[in-house]
Amino acid sequence: MTEPEAHPTDLIRAAGAVVWRGTESSPEVALVHRPRYDDWSFPKGKVKPGEHIIAAALREVTEETGITVELGRSLPSIHYRKGKRLKRVDYWVARMISEDRHLDVDEVDEMVWLPVEEAGRRLSYAPDAGVLRAFASAPPATTPLILVRHALAGARKNWSGDDDERPLDDRGDTQAKVLAEVLSGYRPATLVSSPSKRCVQTLEPYAERAGLEIGLEPSLSESRYDPQTSLRLVTEAVASERPTAFCSHGKVLPDLISRITDRAGDARLRKGEFMVLHYADGQIVGVDRYTT
Repeated sequence: MTEPEAHPTDLIRAAGAVVWRGTESSPEVALVHRPRYDDWSFPKGKVKPGEHIIAAALREVTEETGITVELGRSLPSIHYRKGKRLKRVDYWVARMISEDRHLDVDEVDEMVWLPVEEAGRRLSYAPDAGVLRAFASAPPATTPLILVRHALAGARKNWSGDDDERPLDDRGDTQAKVLAEVLSGYRPATLVSSPSKRCVQTLEPYAERAGLEIGLEPSLSESRYDPQTSLRLVTEAVASERPTAFCSHGKVLPDLISRITDRAGDARLRKGEFMVLHYADGQIVGVDRYTT
């Protein structure tokens, strides 16, 4: 999934997830019943003004089901007309982490766990069945490798000191806070950064939130970029099956990404943008990119 460059003002955005539990070979997925429409669907809801699409998906799942999840790969979006406006619903694979069975009774009066085949028969709408087929087309359990370009840090030409000490600007600070909320959906347990202050500061809000240390890696810096060392670090992270986030620079990441995979398309990332490579059994089964 790639986030659109801009959102038309008449587009209604919503987000949700195919939440699963159990084993990879026999997963069960969560469906919710909405009394207002008397239908069965996946937990989802509207994006609030200024809310990141991933944050919206996490919030809606928790509000409608009481379930805390860990996000996986994105699934196909659904588009349909609601009155005179177009509505887009984005979905993700999401593994259940915990459940307290608290339902948003204004929206949902029942939730059930069903095997995939039975869930397909229970769903009220054909497009949702297509989302479920996409869910079943690849392993549900994946490990994310997250590649982040540092957030906005002002103009290099306007900084007179050591460029490695150039900090995030106010907009960059905001991006880093958004990133912290979004990364919480993927739960990276290892954080690795270029030693440059702007890269470290990009990961700091999430590190503080998750209680993690940020490992500094000179081979990810602009001045000391080492393709082989950086690729080895990525390979080791993938082999460990430990969710990992790397933060580096616009002059580094395109080369590193191109060495990892040819599935990423344009490997250039804007400041504050990140790419998620979803691995299963050492193979990439999904590639997503998002802005902050």
